[in-house]
Amino acid sequence: MTLAEKIAALRKQQGWSQETFAEKMDVTRQAVSKWESAQSVPDIDKLVKISNLFGVTTDYLLKEENNETFNEPTETEDYIVQVQKPERKDIRQVTLEEAKGFIEIKKKTADWIAFAVYLCILSPICLLIMGGLSEEGKFSENFAGGIGVIVFLLIAGIACTIFIYAGTKTSDYLYLQKDVFETSEELRQWVRKERSGFKSYYSKNNIIGTCICIFSVIPLFIGIMIDDENQVLILSMLALLMALAGIGVILFVRVGIVWESYKKLLQEEDYTVIKKESVKKSEIVSTVYWLLIVAAYLGYSFVTNNWRQSWIIFVVAGVIFPVVNIIALYVTKKNKK
Repeated sequence: MTLAEKIAALRKQQGWSQETFAEKMDVTRQAVSKWESAQSVPDIDKLVKISNLFGVTTDYLLKEENNETFNEPTETEDYIVQVQKPERKDIRQVTLEEAKGFIEIKKKTADWIAFAVYLCILSPICLLIMGGLSEEGKFSENFAGGIGVIVFLLIAGIACTIFIYAGTKTSDYLYLQKDVFETSEELRQWVRKERSGFKSYYSKNNIIGTCICIFSVIPLFIGIMIDDENQVLILSMLALLMALAGIGVILFVRVGIVWESYKKLLQEEDYTVIKKESVKKSEIVSTVYWLLIVAAYLGYSFVTNNWRQSWIIFVVAGVIFPVVNIIALYVTKKNKK
């Protein structure tokens, strides 16, 4: 196969149109068309980007061979190359019925998850207001703190219950996020059509949500203008800010979950084969890292008996973790090369 045939085959294997592939490569559709028709050749930077995008080597792209395995051509000459995947026969086949069931359950649970996120945002409000009332002498510090913590735990507990419930409903579809799978052209066309119809609703919710989050700070400024020394008033306005911003977050979450579900089915962006492999390695690093942190916390606390301050270990670990994750991914990519 020639370079042009390989590029076309790899693109079709992902179920991407020339427009989609062009967007990912930051080129025009016409450029992709010329590559696939052998009218032009990608420069070296583009070849490297293509190899990274599809998880193949540049040698594979440039070396013309006649022993690649590929499916019989369809009426549209749609060659599907099996690029260096001898285990392809073991990859799960996702049916159209499974895809429809996945989208349906995601749409149902998206509202529940959005509501649970909203509860998490609201959970500290009572603690804030009770703290302000305590400062004003309305309640004792212990009473105010106790009531605030109780309400916080109750709301947070309800939110966690909803998260767990939603998770059980979608647990059968976890493989779509973590595992590599294959889909038919009929399924991909259905997903694209569904996503196209959902796009305007998705955009409207994001726009409205953004506006609500921006305008949510207005009550706080009003409170400051009225009486910036009235702590109860300021905290009440802060609580209103959180409640309003939470509404914006609801709009983001409920459409974002469905939008991400379409990406999972099409294996695009964060759900490509390469990204899924990286996520699996990242999960291993994360598990080992936090086990070590817990061990360090318990060891230090038992030895020093300084339980009041040793919790700071988790704060420091949380700040360092993204750096550790980035280093682990870099080392993984370097070893892969």
